[in-house]
Amino acid sequence: MSSITDVTPADESATPARRARPVKRRAEGQWALGYREPLNANEQTKKDDNPLNVRKRIENIYAQTGFDGIDKSDLRGRFRWWGLYTQREQGYDGTYTGDENIDLLEAKYFMMRVRCDAGALNLAQLRTIAGISTEFGRDTADLSDRENVQYHWIEVENVPEIWRRLESVGLKTTEACGDCPRVVLGSPLAGESLDEIIDGTPAIDEIVRRYIGNPEYSNLPRKFKTAISGQQDVVHEINDVAFIGVEHPEHGPGFDLWVGGGLSTNPMLAQRVGAWVPLEEVADVWEGVVAIFRDYGYRRLRSKARLKFLVKDWGIEKFREVLETEYLKRPLIDGPAPAAPERPIDHVGIQKLRNGLNAVGVAPIAGRVSGTILSKVADAAERAGSDRIRFTPYQKLIVLDVADDKVEQLVTELEALGLPASPSPWRKNLMACTGIEFCKLSFVETRKRSQALVPELEERLADINAQLDVPVTININGCPNSCARSQIADIGFKGQLVDDGEGNQVEGFQVHLGGALGFDAKFGRKLRQHKVTSAELGDYIERVVRTFVKERTPGERFGEWVVRAEEADLR
Repeated sequence: MSSITDVTPADESATPARRARPVKRRAEGQWALGYREPLNANEQTKKDDNPLNVRKRIENIYAQTGFDGIDKSDLRGRFRWWGLYTQREQGYDGTYTGDENIDLLEAKYFMMRVRCDAGALNLAQLRTIAGISTEFGRDTADLSDRENVQYHWIEVENVPEIWRRLESVGLKTTEACGDCPRVVLGSPLAGESLDEIIDGTPAIDEIVRRYIGNPEYSNLPRKFKTAISGQQDVVHEINDVAFIGVEHPEHGPGFDLWVGGGLSTNPMLAQRVGAWVPLEEVADVWEGVVAIFRDYGYRRLRSKARLKFLVKDWGIEKFREVLETEYLKRPLIDGPAPAAPERPIDHVGIQKLRNGLNAVGVAPIAGRVSGTILSKVADAAERAGSDRIRFTPYQKLIVLDVADDKVEQLVTELEALGLPASPSPWRKNLMACTGIEFCKLSFVETRKRSQALVPELEERLADINAQLDVPVTININGCPNSCARSQIADIGFKGQLVDDGEGNQVEGFQVHLGGALGFDAKFGRKLRQHKVTSAELGDYIERVVRTFVKERTPGERFGEWVVRAEEADLR
């Protein structure tokens, strides 16, 4: 029997091999290439009526008819452009998760997301958010990792009044969800951080003023996420577009441009465009990037409709060329890359500000607070002389402008609310998504489970906490969509149903280990066929963390250890 290396050249008189017919690529629905006809139901819904128009129907029709009077194309599509998703009906476990059970899973209540660009609030805004929670949302108010607040149990009859109250203090839910520009992440300490290269607040304000709610950019292929900061505290590597502070040797402080980041089932890290952008041009460049996505983004399959797929297929050089020639009509300035930080910048704790006052950053467990708690935070902040509150991309909360002689008082008051400024490593470094408690897409409980998991870990690992001079982050996600960034945590959990060994399907997780952003950005390592049940979470985390502490070299980070660790030590 001959091997492939034994094959001799064919006789010249032999019949030539037939050439394969070239594969015809399917159209991806790109508007710029002339494909304007919708190729899926979501695109048809957006073509039938601009989703921003649904607000009038909510105010004039649905608030009067109630839930049962809502048209399904509005309910399951356009409502999102105003921050509204139906929440999960209670009593259905993860075996029901899936589109085939949507009618069962769809409760007559809504999650409402309040848009908090850069996470920036004053006391009047925080008190308004708190009041809406207690009056209309059964006291729910979760801090998301997009610097938003999320309510649950909202009834459509109350939505117009909620909007009235939010807008009376300068807040809104416009495009908080949907195929449009979502909330803009910004530094919680913008303009005040001692480590900031440049304050991105004017650019964020300009983008929100010009483009949010603008019909020109309200029909994108899918969601579009933005981050702008003078330092690396906004997880810029996983946003569709990001502007990160950098010092240009000739032009001074400005922003380094990144595009094409995103997680979910096909995670990709953003790529540097290699361009330096001055503050006054950030909004124009942002518009150019979002317009490329609108015009060239893939609209045939929802699973390929994020900007990251276009950037991957084009390459960064072509992306920059199209941005410059077709949209900006001018070249961008080449610029240097920012130096990578060695650990996440979460702003938890007490730090001095440029104005001579202090910031006090506190850590609710996985962002879970309530209207009652937020109202008390506002009172405590006011007693401390502050009128500025910030939410963070790590589900944390910060009070700015605290005088030296008020810090201890504020820390004590917030601690009494379950918001410590010196949290344990597990409270500080754990994040979770909404989970099966309210989310129709989830297979498992996450945020609610984390409320018990954190105290459990604090007790289990109390003897080694002092030995952890590097963070060990834990991100718990209820499904593959990665709202809690499971692929970029030291220990990431992706929710799914697993076999308990006795043939039963129970709540469990696939494990990702050693993911990170910043100094050594990478996605976590998956172990073949390695799953843990929800009941085993505490046991598993304790086991792997103790092994890490025992085997690590001095100063070694968890992600570095994972690369060299024996697989048995990671199970």
